Amino acid sequence: MKKLLIIIVIAGIFFAGTSVFAQDKKEKSDSEYYYVNISLEKIWPYRKGYIVQYRKGVYQFARSYLPSEWFAAPLVKGEERKPPKGEIIRLPSGSVWPSMSVYYKDGEFSHVRLYVHSWASHQTWGVVPQHVNIDSSFENIEDINIKF
Repeated sequence: MKKLLIIIVIAGIFFAGTSVFAQDKKEKSDSEYYYVNISLEKIWPYRKGYIVQYRKGVYQFARSYLPSEWFAAPLVKGEERKPPKGEIIRLPSGSVWPSMSVYYKDGEFSHVRLYVHSWASHQTWGVVPQHVNIDSSFENIEDINIKF
């Protein structure tokens, strides 16, 4: 009986100690960023960027326009290269569905990541007809306004 009591006490100390260290580690790893992850319904590459369509309700869709400048930060002479506002991450083959993660820092838009399949034949990729001109939709875009 004494051995059982000693084992219980040691186990209690062990579990209490690990939870204290886990809380300390969590506090150190808190990030100044938060993100919103959105499943994508359709992605259209366009000469000025990407058009992404996502659900904003059960029967409604919304679109966001992501300029191509976000995905390749231009190098300005005499300045440091700024990190891009956009990143494309290729998904492995399989049943993983494309998504978009929009990151915010201090409540303001920071950057976006598109998780997409690399083959254009995937059902989420679309083609914008050549005669369609939507260049104006990509002008003066500073952030992503997510509609729910």
